[in-house]
Amino acid sequence: MSISSLTSVANQVMWNRLISVVEEQAMALVRTAFSTSVREAGDLSAGVYDLDGRMLAQAVTGTPGHVNAMADTVAHFMRIIGTDNMYEGDVYITNDPWMGTGHLHDITVVSPSFHEDRHVGYFACTAHVVDIGGRGFGADGNSVYEEGFAIPIMKLAEKGAVDQSFINIVRHNVREADQVVGDIYALATCNEIGHRRLRDMLDEFALRDLKSVSDFILDNSYRATVERIATLPRESVVNDMTIDGFDTPVHLQVRLDIEADRIKADFAGTSGVDKKGINVPLVYTKAYACYALKCALAPEIPNNAASLLPFEVSAPENSILNARHPAPVALRHVIGHMIPDVVFGALDKFMPGTVPAEGASSLCNFQVSLRPRSDGNAPPDSERAEVLMFNSGGSGARPGIDGMNATAFPSGVMTMPIEATEHTGPVIIWRKELRPDSGGAGKFRGGLGQFMEVAARAGHEFDFSAMCDRVDHPARGRAGGLKGGATTIGLEDGTPMRGKGRQAVPIGGKVMLAFPGGAGYGDPLQRDREAVLRDVRGGYISGEAAMRDYGLSEDDVFAVQSDN
Repeated sequence: MSISSLTSVANQVMWNRLISVVEEQAMALVRTAFSTSVREAGDLSAGVYDLDGRMLAQAVTGTPGHVNAMADTVAHFMRIIGTDNMYEGDVYITNDPWMGTGHLHDITVVSPSFHEDRHVGYFACTAHVVDIGGRGFGADGNSVYEEGFAIPIMKLAEKGAVDQSFINIVRHNVREADQVVGDIYALATCNEIGHRRLRDMLDEFALRDLKSVSDFILDNSYRATVERIATLPRESVVNDMTIDGFDTPVHLQVRLDIEADRIKADFAGTSGVDKKGINVPLVYTKAYACYALKCALAPEIPNNAASLLPFEVSAPENSILNARHPAPVALRHVIGHMIPDVVFGALDKFMPGTVPAEGASSLCNFQVSLRPRSDGNAPPDSERAEVLMFNSGGSGARPGIDGMNATAFPSGVMTMPIEATEHTGPVIIWRKELRPDSGGAGKFRGGLGQFMEVAARAGHEFDFSAMCDRVDHPARGRAGGLKGGATTIGLEDGTPMRGKGRQAVPIGGKVMLAFPGGAGYGDPLQRDREAVLRDVRGGYISGEAAMRDYGLSEDDVFAVQSDN
């Protein structure tokens, strides 16, 4: 075997090792984090960067909104901190929405990595914290100043010494101080785990720095991505989608221009900045637009700075997808998670049979702000608490396979278990189950949403902050598939509630939620008959839907229901 072949093999081994290093980094964060959003839902990211601040590898665990946005973040730290002001044992921090991951609730921590007294790279990680002060997590703010405590890019620790004054300030600005401070330390610790593993790798391969493996990773990733783009037809296509917004609907539009060595995604024609906190900084728009393009065109190429480079994303300033400071951005994910559906719709026009139908897309989150009853009937052990819960509707059906039930796509954030949620505060989840008939009919059925019922434990009352979409604009089917079920939120007496915003719940009241389903793909009448019968038997669709949407006879449905 030639020396060049040996070098190539060794670089490939080191590339895979780096992916393992950042995955261990992410899992360390999961194991040590205080917030359920990190421990249970996996709302985090982790990555390793070269000396130029270019992302070399990302953890498998985590969300594309975090990691693709974080791909640009290290360069901001380098510019503001200054590389001549970086020392071994330093840790840097920010939650700047425009230089981080899009809103104040995501804290990003960056640590320079040193080996044998040489600066060799950086580790970075991000996690969503349960509270950051201000109004609390929700869409109600009129500017970013109302949405919480802002942390500029700064040193959390210098040469191993933590800035305790900063920690004290954080404690006095958030409602869940132990959880937030605990997560900050967990973020710093997981970077340290990454550094230790990187040092072991460099020792094992007798390397002084990451330059050779960095060049190998970035050169090969860029070339492979461009080669894939070069096989596409030179097209310019436009797609649009309307979603709920806060008070008024939001229009999203993209134009894709396929060139020989790049794809340009321009979101001109999209709605302007909203007065409420659903706006999206451009860094987050780029993150999900790139994710959609990469999923459809080059999913097998590892995610790094070079494999993202051929995707150029733009949106008009002061549009809802390029909101400028001080626009409110707390729920940037509700709009941002819809971006892949818009991009997929454009790709479908020249790559039919490749992309899924629309799904629930945005997470179906809510935050419950609990407190002792205000009518004088609160027991001595009643408490205040902020409980954030991540939930999912159904994903859109894919060409050749049904959509996934109660699964977050594109974010990949996991649905949080009831037991973990109820452990964090005096909240009760009375019901959490799949929602029949919510998946859009098609040759391939959309994924199902969920039913949930939420209340406070005895002695407490609560406000409910909804963070949902697809109330008035359910997911649209593709290639003849039907739309998915719409979101509904209301009190148990039937009083409707808004899809977004903080809303008071009467003492003893219960919130009833039905999360949306993904849309179907293909003509429902072409669906395999046994698949329809299996869905009826399993309770995924009702007998009425089987007859209405799939053409089953009353006798067929009666026979299946009799078997059950």
